[in-house]
Amino acid sequence: MKTFRISTLLLVFIMGLLSACDGYLEDPLENRDPTTDTDYTDTSGMFSIALGTYDVFYNLQWETFPLISVRGDDVNAAGDQFPLIETDEFRYDRSFWMYNSTWLNLYSDIISFHAAIEEIEKYKEFAPNPSEADQYIAEIKVLIGFEFLQLARLWGDLIIPTSSSTFELYDKPVEDREVVLQYISDFMDEAIPDLPDVRPNQRTDIPGGVTRYTGLAVKAMANLELENYQGVADATGEIINSGVFQLADDYYQLFKIPGKLSDENLLELQYSDFGQGSGEREAYLYAFFGPQGWTPAKEGASPGWGFWEPSLKYVKFMIERGEEERLETSVLFTDRGIEEIESDPEFSDLPDWINNTTRDGDVINDYARARFTSGKHYLPSIQLIDGRNSYGSNKNFIAIRYAEILLMHAEAIVSGASSSSISADEAVNLVRERAGMDPLTGVTLDDVLDEKFAEFGMEWGIRFYDLVRHGRTSELDYGGRSYEEANDRFLPYPLEQQDILPQLRDVDNNGGS
Repeated sequence: MKTFRISTLLLVFIMGLLSACDGYLEDPLENRDPTTDTDYTDTSGMFSIALGTYDVFYNLQWETFPLISVRGDDVNAAGDQFPLIETDEFRYDRSFWMYNSTWLNLYSDIISFHAAIEEIEKYKEFAPNPSEADQYIAEIKVLIGFEFLQLARLWGDLIIPTSSSTFELYDKPVEDREVVLQYISDFMDEAIPDLPDVRPNQRTDIPGGVTRYTGLAVKAMANLELENYQGVADATGEIINSGVFQLADDYYQLFKIPGKLSDENLLELQYSDFGQGSGEREAYLYAFFGPQGWTPAKEGASPGWGFWEPSLKYVKFMIERGEEERLETSVLFTDRGIEEIESDPEFSDLPDWINNTTRDGDVINDYARARFTSGKHYLPSIQLIDGRNSYGSNKNFIAIRYAEILLMHAEAIVSGASSSSISADEAVNLVRERAGMDPLTGVTLDDVLDEKFAEFGMEWGIRFYDLVRHGRTSELDYGGRSYEEANDRFLPYPLEQQDILPQLRDVDNNGGS
């Protein structure tokens, strides 16, 4: 029954992909049966499928990001999701529903993306311009690479899907993590030559869509996990040398409506209220991250659930550095949280700007679940469209940005790579200058990791993966936590998947009990 259920779910997902963007076309496909009545000579269908893959990608289920991101010392799980709190503290339960759901979310997307590639290949035979098909296929490969990278970060050793056949997974071996990461890097090498040589927001066909530089970024991220620092420097150097990206002037607004499709963004999940106060909307469930109690500047704006809390350790780290722009952007304060900071004699004299009211007038009231709230997942209530009250409605979700490219480049150089692009000092200081911080000279690995901590708090688990990669895991031993490399680096395979895929039972991925 479980095997049938999983296969059926994936089949429904794939079939949904083929009609996911009917609303974008004047001549929708709802009257066709894509399994028997597809006219592959009408190659406009390729564009429909390409749009459909983005629709699937943007439909990132809410539980996936928290599981990817929860284990660093920048953030705490909060509220009553006890198994998520346990995960944050390195006590893993393979029967926790969120493990299985995230596994299915990412693998289902990847299988769907392979189905899209196979469909586009059928159109390519009749396409007057086959390179158009090659471009769409390359874009989808990058989306596969990004999502497969998240799986590798969470679970390490994985089954590599290479087609839309779910039955293929039952017989394939579990590949070592290094093989998986190299597969992602090589997959990006296949894709990059066929991708548009522009910034994502310069695309007119699919604004914000994947480009050559998105592929290079995913390649750099995979090589960073492989500790192939020269590969990181080469890929990030090519992005830097393109000259088409720049850091957003306003770090605070980058994570809000003005930051949509910024010149800084290499990949973002796009959502919209379509400029209307009711009716159709595409949205991410930001309520998970928001304060459970607030007094919004815009009357009627909904609060969040209070399940995501910047750590006190992160807050103190930022105050000690004299950070303002990045701390104000990353953390929203309650009075209770401020009192806890001030109870430490070393932090008794806080700057006046640290208070419970954002610059946009939203008051973050005390609530039981957390002391702080993530500002990067916050949208000021005054930026909501009239008639839209859901927390964060109309806000995009940034996945890769140029600041990460610069700091990966610096990390690679201080880890032994060479570069003909810019120096580690230059890369770090570009990021620091935007944040209003003084420049550094002779940057070290400590400097780079500190800068990444400040810049990427609450973003995609970057902090956890940085510390593990460089053996700095003592930083994770805070607030009663105790990280053990042998058991805690990877999550255990979900129990449901071990029942379905017996080869997972034979692999010890050091994921606890």
